[in-house]
Amino acid sequence: MNSIPVTQIPAEPVVTCSTCAACCCQLEVMLITDTGVPERFIDTDDWGGEVMLRLDDGWCAALDRDTMMCTIYDRRPLICREFEMGAPECLIEREGIATAYV
Repeated sequence: MNSIPVTQIPAEPVVTCSTCAACCCQLEVMLITDTGVPERFIDTDDWGGEVMLRLDDGWCAALDRDTMMCTIYDRRPLICREFEMGAPECLIEREGIATAYV
C-alpha cells in the first residue's frame, strides 16, 4: 500500500499585542467623538477636522516607541477602539510593513 506524503502548511501567525508592530498607528485617525484624548496629541487636518497628531516619522504621537503600545489606551479615539486586532483591516496593514514580522 502506498501512502501519500503529508505537507505541513504553515499556520497563520497569531496576532496578539506581543506580536504586533503597531502598523495601524501610522494611519490617520480622525477624532469623531470625545474620548478624552489629551490636547497635546490632537492636530488639525487640512480641512479643519481634528486628528491624532503624528510625528515626523509618521507614527502616532501617543505611541510609545520602546514598547510599541499606546500611552493613552484608556482614552484612545473611537476609531482605534473599533480597529480590531486580527480583523481583515488589521491584516492588510500588517502586510504593508511585512518586514516588521521577519
